This record gives sequence, structure tokens and C-alpha cells, in this order.
Amino acid sequence: MINVYLVDDQTLVRQGIRSLLELADDMNIIGEATDGAEAIERLPTCGADVVLLDMRMPSKSGLDVLQELNAAGTLPPTIILTTFDDDHMVLGGLRAGARGFLLKDVSLEQLVGAIRTVAGGGTLVQPVLTERLMKGIENLDNQFASLDQPDPLTERETEILRLMAGGYSNKEIARSLDVAEGTVKNHVSNILSKLGVRDRTRAVLKALELKLI
Repeated sequence: MINVYLVDDQTLVRQGIRSLLELADDMNIIGEATDGAEAIERLPTCGADVVLLDMRMPSKSGLDVLQELNAAGTLPPTIILTTFDDDHMVLGGLRAGARGFLLKDVSLEQLVGAIRTVAGGGTLVQPVLTERLMKGIENLDNQFASLDQPDPLTERETEILRLMAGGYSNKEIARSLDVAEGTVKNHVSNILSKLGVRDRTRAVLKALELKLI
């Protein structure tokens, strides 16, 4: 079972998501938070495999939640819940450690698939990076602790980075390339090192920013 924690200040949204996920055999809603402050208090010890996090909430925003828990090293794998009006919030959230984002009008199939992807170690960046978000990356000041011109990636590293951007986990990439999962992990470590970032989501954003993929 995949343990999911919901963070949203709108009761109807939480109830709707809960109702959808209860239709999936492998989803288990283990708790809910109604604002950012409550989320910061509960998430570090909630045992969630995936958190669904609203960005615009009273008390503390979703971005506050991500930044504070990521800084403390207690952020569970998190998917941002958003609308198209939240471009800057989404980019800030991804930079603060979120594994990806979903629109609130997402279908059940997309929602369940996204949760399974993140629970399996994947990310949700490239498939939903709209043209507006790409422009957002270009227009925002670079906030990555990395070199503007990183060491060149090998052909295989670039191939793996493209698969990372597609949301694939190490296991899925290994299966796709017919190599050992440990080999993929080594390549991913090299990619993070060369790009000067500390996680997969930042690696994909940095690569998109520098037009490496």
C-alpha cells in the first residue's frame, strides 16, 4: 500500500481527492492537514510515502512547508497541487524539494499514476512543464547552487537525464536501457555532481534551464 497524506485548506478538495484515491486498491489516506502550519508539524512523523500539497493556504503556504521541511531534512516525497495561475509558486516549490506537480482538475488515472511514480522514486516534471513554466524558468533569476556551465554530460548521461525528465525511476530506467539499477544510480550521481544540484528534480530543471535536454 502507498500511504498518502493530504494537505489542503479546502475541505471539498480534500474530500474529493480522498474519494478518488479510495477507488484505487493500493492507496491509503493516512491523514490530512488543513493549513501549512499543521503540515509542518505533522508531516515529519506521519509516515507518508507521498504528500499531496496545496500551495496557497492560510498560516503557512505550501512553499513555506517545502522550504522549512526540506531545510530540516524531514520532507517526505511531495507532489504540489496547483492551478495554472501558480507558475512562480510551482517553480519555487520544485526548487524547494517537491518531486513534481499536478493540476487540481487531474483525472483519477493521472492522479494515481503520479502518486505511484513519486512513491517509486520518480519525478513529475517534463510531462507537465508547460510553455508558461518554461518561460518562467527563463525569466526567473537562477537560484541553483551550480555552475552556469557544468561539466559536459556523456551521451549515456544525457539519455538517462531525458528519462529522469520523463518521470522514470531508476528501476524503470534500468529496465528500459537493459542495464543494472546500480549502474543507473551511478550515472544519476554523476549527473547531479556535474550539474551541481542535490536531487533529481533540480537536475531536470537545471538541464531545461541550460537547454541540455
